[in-house]
Amino acid sequence: MPGTLVPVPWTARPSAQVLLTMVDPGGVPFFADPRVVLQRVFDRYRARGLTPVVAIELEFFLIDRKREDHAPPIPAISPVTGNRQATTQCYGLDELDDFEAVLDDVANACRVQRIPAMAASAEYAPGQFEINLTHVDDPVKAADHAVMLKRAVKGVARAHGMNATFMARPFSEETGNGLHLHVSVLGPDGRNIFADPKGGKLGSPALGHAVGGLAASMNDCMALFAPTANAYKRLRPANYVPMSACWGYNNRSCAFRVPAGSAASTRIEHRVAGADANPYLATAAVLAGILHGIETEAEAPPPIDGNAYETEKPTVPKTWAAALECFETSDFVADWLGADFRRVFHAVKESERQDFEAIVTPLEWRWYLTTV
Repeated sequence: MPGTLVPVPWTARPSAQVLLTMVDPGGVPFFADPRVVLQRVFDRYRARGLTPVVAIELEFFLIDRKREDHAPPIPAISPVTGNRQATTQCYGLDELDDFEAVLDDVANACRVQRIPAMAASAEYAPGQFEINLTHVDDPVKAADHAVMLKRAVKGVARAHGMNATFMARPFSEETGNGLHLHVSVLGPDGRNIFADPKGGKLGSPALGHAVGGLAASMNDCMALFAPTANAYKRLRPANYVPMSACWGYNNRSCAFRVPAGSAASTRIEHRVAGADANPYLATAAVLAGILHGIETEAEAPPPIDGNAYETEKPTVPKTWAAALECFETSDFVADWLGADFRRVFHAVKESERQDFEAIVTPLEWRWYLTTV
């Protein structure tokens, strides 16, 4: 695509990369290309004179490259201390210092590739980090930035003798990796339609409708937010992952968080997707839910004040098969993302699921081979 050619600074040999999209022989965009799916949703906003402003946050682990087959991953060795992190302090500075050289090179790669990375932070598990991207008023570009960031992080990690993983839950005993989307919407006059017109911090009626639309469509889209077998190991109680379609003001235990801040900065943080989700499809699903809620004036559930992990009953599909069934029969997905896309995505993922279910695992041999 024009304008997307950038150098690749982490390789030994001078290299460059470019973003591509899929078209048929006549030049018509392929309906199931995730970038095209997101563009169609964006076009529906523009037809109403609305502009979604999107920023994406991605979590990942730095892990050791040396690993035997069938062995679990282990955190990477710190270039500074020569030790593996065994504990962590969320947002801690020492954890950032331990991998300063890696994170500095990621920041440099982002500058070279025009990826608008804003900040890096240590997260809840040893060797886990999050990088935030800045808000842009083009959701397709926001997803482009996320895809390029993932590639940059992986490439820089390899150059430092380690690997980076965006797997939803690579460690059984630790929290998983999330993909969080921050969204606000500008009206035809350029003002944030989620902002309270009186300047308060509780938001406008449009904010409530947007939350209502997200709540109503969340389960229909779980196959996009959690698109792999491993993703459902992340969806566990007390694992810092929302398990129900709830929301709250500055409440990180909810699926949809309205962060604290000025009225003009009022936005929704969608906290459901794993880092293994396709950024284009996750963004398309979130934006579709928001606009659907605005158009239908959907009613939001009451906001949660307190720990939603303790007070809210889990309502998300518990298995990959259940999520795919919701997706396959969803009128919302057919309307907003396309019936043909729904058919193709379901066929691909259902085939993947069946192949996964057919594999006999080492754990099964250990538990059952000689005991049943």
